[in-house]
Amino acid sequence: MSPRIPSIVLATLLATPALAAAPWPPLPEVPVPADNPMTPAKIELGKQLYFDPRISGDGTISCNTCHNVMEAGDDDRATSAGVHGKRGGRSSGTVYNAAYLTVQFWDGRAPTLEEQAKGPVTNPIEMGMADHGAVITRIGQLPGYVAQFEAVFGKGGLSIDNFAKAVAAYERTLVTPDSPYQRYAKGDESALNEQQKRGMQEVLNAGCTACHSGAAFAGPALPVGTGFYQKFPLIPGSAYDAKYDLTSDIGRMEATKQESDKNMWRVPTWLNVALTAPYFHNGSAATLDEAVRVMAKTQLGKDLTDAQVADIVAFLGSLTGTFPKQEMPRLPSLEGKTIVPADKK
Repeated sequence: MSPRIPSIVLATLLATPALAAAPWPPLPEVPVPADNPMTPAKIELGKQLYFDPRISGDGTISCNTCHNVMEAGDDDRATSAGVHGKRGGRSSGTVYNAAYLTVQFWDGRAPTLEEQAKGPVTNPIEMGMADHGAVITRIGQLPGYVAQFEAVFGKGGLSIDNFAKAVAAYERTLVTPDSPYQRYAKGDESALNEQQKRGMQEVLNAGCTACHSGAAFAGPALPVGTGFYQKFPLIPGSAYDAKYDLTSDIGRMEATKQESDKNMWRVPTWLNVALTAPYFHNGSAATLDEAVRVMAKTQLGKDLTDAQVADIVAFLGSLTGTFPKQEMPRLPSLEGKTIVPADKK
């Protein structure tokens, strides 16, 4: 069975001049929305909020807990732990290079980084705040935060929208350029070794670019808020369906309630994919070579040899970029009392 190539991808491929040396373009500048310009003060405020576990119901979970920027932007777990030890059903995607994605979350339910930032804080399984009003009340108890919000956004600047803008501004600094492939795409043919070049050709031969196209290897360039989705498994019936529980989560259908979105997922980026195990929406595949085998079978109907898998994995390793240096921020303090309520017995 031949893979179904979405029409928008086919059109993009046909309209793109053949590039024997660089099938994917290098990363562009990070897109920044006109209503949320980046400034050093806003980025620093967003970084503090990103690292602050006090913006969670029990004071234990920060954005960084599940999207650890001191490593690869995820948490190395199949599914993440939230407040009071609760666990969700989906794997935490990396925050690195999320700025290049046109929708956020596995099911694409958030059109922007700003909207994504508002979700986890009130999710009862994740950060567990009662509502957005509770988030702002908690932050508002810290004069250091209030002063920063007013310095960045003006008088009365503490709001959930501005909270999200600050966090998103920081997240837009989390990009990883200068990978071996990026250097190759800019003309340095020596940036890839021979095995990585073979793996790149295997990727092209197999048809992986039907989904993993574009500079972020996550689909074609689309307007912000327009997601690029694919059914997974596209070709059902293999042993992998049951082995990795690929179909029990209905995917985008959970957000849209549309039957046509059942088992549809936003195509994830391949950038730094060698560092973001385990794989898939449920974190069920522990290794990258196994993920490659599963994807080849379920999406393309292909059984790859060990040599092909090894070459593809080598190529995917060439997509690991240079991570920006991260230092833990100093958070605003409050003398004499805590802002986190005591646990109920």
